[in-house]
This record gives sequence, C-alpha cells and structure tokens, in this order.
Amino acid sequence: MSDQFIRGFQGDYRWLSSFWMSEFIHEEKLWASVEHYYQASKATNQADADMVRQLSRPGKAKRAGRAIKVRADWDIIKDEIMLRGVRAKFQQNQGLADKLLATGDAELIEENQWGDVYYGTCQGYGENRLGKILMRVREELKESQWKELR
Repeated sequence: MSDQFIRGFQGDYRWLSSFWMSEFIHEEKLWASVEHYYQASKATNQADADMVRQLSRPGKAKRAGRAIKVRADWDIIKDEIMLRGVRAKFQQNQGLADKLLATGDAELIEENQWGDVYYGTCQGYGENRLGKILMRVREELKESQWKELR
C-alpha cells in the first residue's frame, strides 16, 4: 500500500470500524460485530448483556450500551475488551484479515466527526486507541502468518 495513513474508517475502509457487521464467536457466544461485543461487555448482569448481543444493528447496541448499568471496572478493562473483539473479528474472518494485512504499514487513524477522541481522533485531536488496536492486531496477524511459513 502506498498510503502512509488511512484516515477514517468510512467508504473503502468501513470494514475497519467496530460497527462493521462481521460475525465472530467469543466465549461460546456469537457476536454480530465488535460493537455488539464491546457494548454488551459493559453490562453488570447477563440479561442486559444478552439483550445487547441480540440487537439487530451496531448502532442499536451502542445506544443500549449507554442505557444499561455499567460495570464499576469498565474504564480499567474497556481497552482489553476492544482488543479481544477486534482480535476475534480478524482471526475468524480470513477475508478481513487479508484486507487488514494489505494495509501494510499504514498508520490507521479512526478520524471521525462525532467527537470520539478516545478510540479515534476528531479535528486532529485524540488518542486513536481503535487505530492502535487495529495496528497491533495487524502485527499479530503478520507474526502468525510468518510462523506458518517457517
């Protein structure tokens, strides 16, 4: 890939988003998207987690995640939860893994207009944690691919 940066997970790069519908199994449950998994993981009880997991779209899962009681340790564990979801998404969907690997060494920046400066950036400011997680998973995929060739 010739681009040094991929900015914004829209259009041709929408599949990088946690909202991309791509099923994966984690902890013996089927998840429709990383967003479903992330939002359900906030729940303090299984009923709320199951309700979020079964919603039809990631946007509905996000809205539900804002309405449920959130576990007390959420701020401590949320990045690990996002990493687990992203890792499962790409490890279990070969076509997406291939696309992620095809981004080469490009910096992945979750540039957005809705003000998420934690997992993304907005107007040039933000932590870009989702982009960093994606780049970490890309490196893990490269390493596992290299090991398979040996």
